Amino acid sequence: MFNSLRVRLLLTFIIVVTVAVGTVAIFASRSTTSEFRRSVEVILDYPNFNLETKINAINKYLAQHRGERQIWDDIQTLLDRMGRTSRARFVMADLDGNVIADSTGELLGSKIDTMRSKPFAAFLIEGKAVLTYLVPLQDSSLEAIESRFTSSVNRSLLVAIGAAGLVALLLTLLLSRSLLRPIDALTSAARGMERGDLSRRVSVHTSGELGELAKAFNAMADGLARMEQLRRNMVTDVAHELRTPLSNVRGYLEALLDGLIEPKPEIIASLHEEAMLLNRLVDDLQELALAEAGQLKLVLQQIHIEEVVEKAVYPMKPQASEKGLRVEVDLPPSLPDVYVDAGRMVQVLRNLLTNAITNTQPGGEIRLSAKASDSQVEISVQDTGIGIAPEHLPYVFERFYRVDKSRARLTGGAGLGLSIVKQLVEAQGGQVGIESVVGEGTRVVFTLPVAPRRPPTG
Repeated sequence: MFNSLRVRLLLTFIIVVTVAVGTVAIFASRSTTSEFRRSVEVILDYPNFNLETKINAINKYLAQHRGERQIWDDIQTLLDRMGRTSRARFVMADLDGNVIADSTGELLGSKIDTMRSKPFAAFLIEGKAVLTYLVPLQDSSLEAIESRFTSSVNRSLLVAIGAAGLVALLLTLLLSRSLLRPIDALTSAARGMERGDLSRRVSVHTSGELGELAKAFNAMADGLARMEQLRRNMVTDVAHELRTPLSNVRGYLEALLDGLIEPKPEIIASLHEEAMLLNRLVDDLQELALAEAGQLKLVLQQIHIEEVVEKAVYPMKPQASEKGLRVEVDLPPSLPDVYVDAGRMVQVLRNLLTNAITNTQPGGEIRLSAKASDSQVEISVQDTGIGIAPEHLPYVFERFYRVDKSRARLTGGAGLGLSIVKQLVEAQGGQVGIESVVGEGTRVVFTLPVAPRRPPTG
């Protein structure tokens, strides 16, 4: 259960909210209690109960009853009246803190700590110094009030914490549901793909990271579906490409074994041609696998473009002439040398020329040109053939991808030529691209790195 992202997200939110609200509550409780204590002490220790009027009343009373025997009882009565009218507590004590009179009568005969309270008036009664205090600090009312106030504040804070926690829990459930819904959809789609259903896709209804993740997943699913389709096509294509020559070879061999035909030179030549077709297909597959694995052996050296082009074009001219095609070569004399594997570059150009010859109608033209561009040489092979539809262009460099399967089979193509071209060019530090217009022709362009200049010798 704790491995669930929803549970972990929920617990994380709860912990964060609890810590945050709890911290605020603790500081609020302490700060409120401290401020309350300070304020109450100020109010109780330094109240403004019109003390000047009280002092005058006591002085007047003492002047009127001076020398009377019941002076102390009368002072107690006066303090009682003062306490009722001002809603305050008055205490009179001598210099040693012995309480002589108390407006509440609770401290009579006891002793107070004169260091903890400030007198607001001093009187001389029958030769005895008497100090008048307002609510002596021995009174426990401050602690009681503080305790009640703190309890009330803490209860309020606990209620607030509980309410905040409940709201946070509800919000977390709602937000986590909204947040995890795309993830659940991704998980479901991924499991479906694991079971072999490559048609599963995720509906993108959000932006941000989750939206980008959903788009990336859909793109990956499209790529996997396309690769799976290519794999199936590959099995079909390879089986088809192997079946025809193998059937021919088997038929001829069985006829030879049964004595139905004689081993004439033309029969042997036909068997040799079929064997060469099989050999080319196997070689292409092996070469493509090595190139994609980065294990293709290359002999990089500084060469002239003209040499490579000549080796590639010359053997292809008879084939082009038989179909009534013109092959034009346009190479400027100032082209820099390139740093490539000469044999592999001849293979690249022959593949491109073969495709151009195959897809160009009689009377058409194939043009091979080159030009220098920064630190690269750009080479293009352009034909006036049937062209390629735009929806096929992004996939023509994938293995076994054929725009016209029926036509490609008739010509013996397995859809590996352009894949090999791409792998060989990129393995030597170049890039390849294609442009095409249906009915007008196709242009394949690739780049090769310029050879580094050699330092002049002495």
